Amino acid sequence: MEAAAAPAPAVLDAFFAGSRHHQLRPAAAAGAGGGCRSARLQAQPCRAAARFARADWQAACAVLASNSGGSTSPDAASDGRQPAPRVNGQKPPPAPAPALEAAPAPAELDLVPVSNLPRPLSISDLSPAPMHGSQLRVAYQGVPGAYSEAAAAKAYPGCDAIPCDQFEVAFQAVELWIADRAVLPVENSLGGSIHRNYDLLLRHRLHIVGEVQLPVHHCLLALPGVRRELLTRVISHPQALAQCELTLNAMGLNVAREAFDDTAGAAEHIAAGGLRDTAAIASARAAELYGLQVLADGIQDDAGNVTRFVMLAREPIIPRTDRPFKTSIVFAHDADGTSILFKVLSAFAFRDISLTKIESRPHRHRPIRLVDDANVGTAKHFEYMFYIDFQASMADVRAQNALAEIQEFTSFLRVLGSYPMDMTPWEAAPSSWSSRVDNSSSSSQH
Repeated sequence: MEAAAAPAPAVLDAFFAGSRHHQLRPAAAAGAGGGCRSARLQAQPCRAAARFARADWQAACAVLASNSGGSTSPDAASDGRQPAPRVNGQKPPPAPAPALEAAPAPAELDLVPVSNLPRPLSISDLSPAPMHGSQLRVAYQGVPGAYSEAAAAKAYPGCDAIPCDQFEVAFQAVELWIADRAVLPVENSLGGSIHRNYDLLLRHRLHIVGEVQLPVHHCLLALPGVRRELLTRVISHPQALAQCELTLNAMGLNVAREAFDDTAGAAEHIAAGGLRDTAAIASARAAELYGLQVLADGIQDDAGNVTRFVMLAREPIIPRTDRPFKTSIVFAHDADGTSILFKVLSAFAFRDISLTKIESRPHRHRPIRLVDDANVGTAKHFEYMFYIDFQASMADVRAQNALAEIQEFTSFLRVLGSYPMDMTPWEAAPSSWSSRVDNSSSSSQH
């Protein structure tokens, strides 16, 4: 016991010298037959003073108990030995009734709190999140009340929606594991494509794993008590302003129209600033969240106003053939001439594959191609990237053969995703405000 009592001061110094950034680590045994009683502890530097491994902490407690000269036996008081110290409030073993009065109180040692010890990673921390459920974190662009939030809730019911101020931030949130999915708009039935997200799809390495189509129902919102005649401007997203232009004119709102980052953000801006001369075009949920009143409901010019969103993830899904699938690709070419697009379309038409979308975007790294001609001088042509959506799964042999043929005469080809089509039925938004006004006026004339 005398040989084992020497390291006790070093053990205590290492534990309580937090400013020296030391951590206890068990040293190698003195010999092949050395057991736990002959083990030594060495103080080694570490990066965080407050972080101790659980195994080191337990080993240190065992050495402290053996070096204190105490014992946990009931006869400790009778033979004069000091009871073992109580580490972190640990209760001592019960002693027989005769020995309770003579037993001295054990020493109190508060070492590293167990609650502050780091929790080890488990397999659940490293495994991917489920496709649906309340634990799924979904990033979207905008603030609460935006249409993107409604699309995220439709795509992943019960998810934890994470608002992002920019589309770029939503992409990065998934790449940095802050979010599990992202739901972003790519096209609208009235406003057309959202080119920014097409450029981001090419810049980032996320995969399209699904799509969702959301009917858009615009409302004119203002502070409670504000009348329509007192408005001097209307703010909203540029596409929302364009989708309600005819209706605003029919309502007699010939006021200034200013673009805002998003629809729900415009409603939040009015509520936060108390702007009584300004109205916003946003959803009915935005009015509920920010305490605004609905001056006019359903002010979109077309009742069939639908926005298509794509769901993005870090890993692609396995394509299947037992349900309708859609595949999105992007390609470019270096060769001269305009026959490249015709060849691509022929590869799909020959295999009876339907295309649902063709989008061209200027080549980011090579926007202009120069062509020398001795007769007319130098001609400048734009270089394009082509985005195509077609109705077929990558598990379909027809799609595989079509892409194999396209790859032969393109310089760049990338599959953005092969994912299930949104086949859920949806109810069209109620007839627009302008159509209701037209119908009422025509009926009054008769």
